[in-house]
Amino acid sequence: MSDLIEDIKYKLARLNILEKLIVINVGLFLFSLVFRRIVPTVFSYFELPPDLFDALMQPWSIISYAFLHYGFWHLLFNMIWLYYCSRMILNLFKPKTAVNIYFIGAIAGGLLFLLCYNVFPSFFSQSYGPLVGASAAVRALFIFLCAYNPHSEIRLLNFNIKLWYIGAALVVFDVIGVFGLNSGGNLAHLGGALLGYVYAKQLAKGNDIGKGFERFTAVLAGWFKTGKKGNLKTVHKKKSKVGGYTQGEFSGLNKQKQIDAILDKISKSGYDSLTAAEKEFLFKVGK
Repeated sequence: MSDLIEDIKYKLARLNILEKLIVINVGLFLFSLVFRRIVPTVFSYFELPPDLFDALMQPWSIISYAFLHYGFWHLLFNMIWLYYCSRMILNLFKPKTAVNIYFIGAIAGGLLFLLCYNVFPSFFSQSYGPLVGASAAVRALFIFLCAYNPHSEIRLLNFNIKLWYIGAALVVFDVIGVFGLNSGGNLAHLGGALLGYVYAKQLAKGNDIGKGFERFTAVLAGWFKTGKKGNLKTVHKKKSKVGGYTQGEFSGLNKQKQIDAILDKISKSGYDSLTAAEKEFLFKVGK
């Protein structure tokens, strides 16, 4: 038994951050299958209620709703999309960026859901109940990829298709879906999509809009830490052309380190600061 536990720990440790989120979502789904029959009302505290006053009484639900799935197919499709996005986004960006997009996308989807319900209650009040599911967060990740590297192509059956074509089609379907039976879910999708698009366009200019959320979570994490901080010295590195490397050193790095160096340069100076060779390299990797 101990060998099995160690094997599970080893495999979990090798997962990337988005794959770990998949494990959490699946684990909570299995947990809910059992305990919803025993204490069904407990899960209502983690759903995002459409009424603004109710939502304010359980503020954590603006994030917790994105980890609840009550239907198998709902979970399956979201996790397939999340796994696909993890393969692409973590080849180009640091894990913190992916996590920021995921959580802020969930928040943006929840906020648009609340806004539309409370501003237009007569239109939406009969078409949806509490919000659950990771769809808004996953949509944010996918639309981010579409907006940041729109010319990237994927293989679909026997032909290639640009990524942004798929993203645009999803947004159109979500807009149409707002007037259907699952209007609340589609509104959340659109909120996540909008966040992903804005995040990508701002990051291309050198503005990481997720930094504020990152600092907020760091403060929250600090509340639960104990002990004194060590004396840390700030080391100022001399800036170079690509993420702290000269062009000669950059050429000698492996592909992943080259990607990290380029992304570091983008975060500091914006996408336009890249040379033509760096842009071409990033475009080829995106394919």
